[in-house]
Amino acid sequence: MHTSFPLIVAVVVLAVSFDFINGFHDTANAIATTVSTKALPPRIAIVMAAIMNFVGALTFTGVAKTIGGKIADPAKLEYGVLIVLAALLASIFWNLVTWWYGIPSSSSHALIGSIVGAVFASAGGQQINWSGFSEIFKALILSPIIALVAGYLLMSLFYFLFRKVATPPSKVNRRFRYFQIFTAALQSFTHGTNDAQKAMGIIVFALVAADLQADASVIPFWVQLICAVSMGLGTSVGGWRIIKTVGGKITKIEPINGATADLTSSSIIFTFTQLGLPVSSTHVISSAIMGVGSAKRLKSVNWGVAKRIVITWFITLPISAVISAIIYSILHLFF
Repeated sequence: MHTSFPLIVAVVVLAVSFDFINGFHDTANAIATTVSTKALPPRIAIVMAAIMNFVGALTFTGVAKTIGGKIADPAKLEYGVLIVLAALLASIFWNLVTWWYGIPSSSSHALIGSIVGAVFASAGGQQINWSGFSEIFKALILSPIIALVAGYLLMSLFYFLFRKVATPPSKVNRRFRYFQIFTAALQSFTHGTNDAQKAMGIIVFALVAADLQADASVIPFWVQLICAVSMGLGTSVGGWRIIKTVGGKITKIEPINGATADLTSSSIIFTFTQLGLPVSSTHVISSAIMGVGSAKRLKSVNWGVAKRIVITWFITLPISAVISAIIYSILHLFF
């Protein structure tokens, strides 16, 4: 194993930074609809999201175990710590680029693509667990499609039910505005259960590669804690550029469809968390909003913005893999 204590420290610092950036990058996903419908003031929504992200991050470890051992076996990689370093640098770079342009890209796609790219550059394709990667890839691809369909069906059901109720639309929206507080909290919790674990898994990957830990399926509590704290702190910063895109540019959000989108996406994210599979909360939530908007009428969705999100969905994994491979090659010259 080629490693040193400073490299391990660098990995931990970068993993925590990734979680922090993930927090403010993805804050919009959990609270955008709640803020846009004025169910909660922005500052209160962000504080609530930060707390629920923190709690969610401490609750589960299945996704962390998947990231730590299913893409590649860190114990078999000679330069495992450098691989992690390159993957983190590449995914952080891509997250910052997409955040700057207000594009709801996927931190999950970026991190997983970066791991694959760095492993490939270091040890070739034979060291990648293609069956494990395929399982993760299917989850990343299928989850937004499921969210789109489920959002459409659930919203259609709500429209059908409330057509039979002699309640003014303003009163219905007022009730759903209160319900949105619950769905936003649930959304933030499920985000923590899935997204925060990715940094946990990458730290454990590095620890096993450095012979500091024997089993990639064991997530030390100190790793859970620092990742949960960094995710919570990152969430507290907020991602206003992406809030504008998710909260209003995809489709006009009212309390009834905002709550429906949150309920749909949080249920899907939590289901995949229970399966131990990482998904993109960004794309699941954006797809749920598209599905909910389509239930009203197809023209109510800004398909131009939706197209940009989908394009980013497809390009993030390969671009981050290439960036990571390049960064690994540069790092390998010095270490």
